[in-house]
Amino acid sequence: MENGNKLDRGFTLWFTGLSGAGKTTVAEIVEHELRERIGSVEVLDGDIVRTNLSKGLGFSREDRDTNVLRIGFVANLLTRNGVGVIVSAISPFKEVRDQVRREVGDGFIEIFVDAPVEVCAERDVKGLYKKAYSGEIPQFTGVSDPYEPPAAPELTLRTNEEEPADSAKKVIAKLEEFGYLQPVKEYGRQVS
Repeated sequence: MENGNKLDRGFTLWFTGLSGAGKTTVAEIVEHELRERIGSVEVLDGDIVRTNLSKGLGFSREDRDTNVLRIGFVANLLTRNGVGVIVSAISPFKEVRDQVRREVGDGFIEIFVDAPVEVCAERDVKGLYKKAYSGEIPQFTGVSDPYEPPAAPELTLRTNEEEPADSAKKVIAKLEEFGYLQPVKEYGRQVS
C-alpha cells in the first residue's frame, strides 16, 4: 500500500479471526478513538449485519460467502465516500476476503485477530464452542469448519498476548502510518 496523506479518504479496517478472538472488543476501542479524531465512522459487525442485511442466510459455505460479500459491498460504498469503516466479521475464507480487498482497493486494511481456538473457547460467554464441540452446532468455524488465516495481513493482533487497548493502539498506529490519520505524540492526543 502506498503511504502518503489520505486524511480525506475513506478506509476499511477488516477485522478477521475466530469467534471469541477479540475482533469486536478491539474494534469498539478503535471506533471510539476514530469518532473523536475523524467523526465519520461506521461499524459493520458480522453478527449485526447477519440479522439485518443477511437475514435468512444459514452457515453453509455459500451463505457465509454471501454474507461476507454483502458486508464488503456496503464497506466499499462507504469507503469510496470518505467514511472510515470498521468491519468485525469472522470471514473464514481467504478467497472471499481477497475479493472484498479487490473491490475496496487501496483503502482495505486486513487485520488478523489471532488467538488460539482454546483461548477463544475459554472466552466464549455464549457457550457456542461448548455446543460446537458436543455436535449441537454443526459447521462452527475453528471446530468443525475451517478458518483460513490471512497470508499477508497489514496487521496481526495476538489478543491472547496483549490487552485490547494495546491491540487498538497498533491499529491506530497503522492508520497513521498509512496516512489515514494525523500522527499523534501520545495515543489519544493530537500533535499541535
